[in-house]
Amino acid sequence: QMQLVESGGGLVQAGESLRLSCAASGRALSKYAMHWFRRAPGKEREFVAAISQNGDRIVYADSLKGRVTISRDNAKNTVYLRMNSLKPEDTAVYYCAVDDDITEVTTSLGPAPDSWGQGTQVTVSS
Repeated sequence: QMQLVESGGGLVQAGESLRLSCAASGRALSKYAMHWFRRAPGKEREFVAAISQNGDRIVYADSLKGRVTISRDNAKNTVYLRMNSLKPEDTAVYYCAVDDDITEVTTSLGPAPDSWGQGTQVTVSS
């Protein structure tokens, strides 16, 4: 079974940037489409971005287009999420998750429950 470990979160000031990483073990990441979601305090889980197995298809949440970039390095079994111009409302726990494809379901409800990492906290101060 694949294990996913997110890292790179922390406390930053508004306007700064962060790059989150999602490292996989147990299976080759190259076989899967990768998704990033986030959950802010008191809010529903929200889709952030997704990338196909070879990176030829990328989907972003409309509200985040232009500020986030998803990428992957299959040789390192790692997916990244670069976030720029961070705002206090970006404060959330960020999760990566795997699925066989990018679909309306995976970008709304998210991949299956056993396909997620534990998350990394991002806190943006004003």
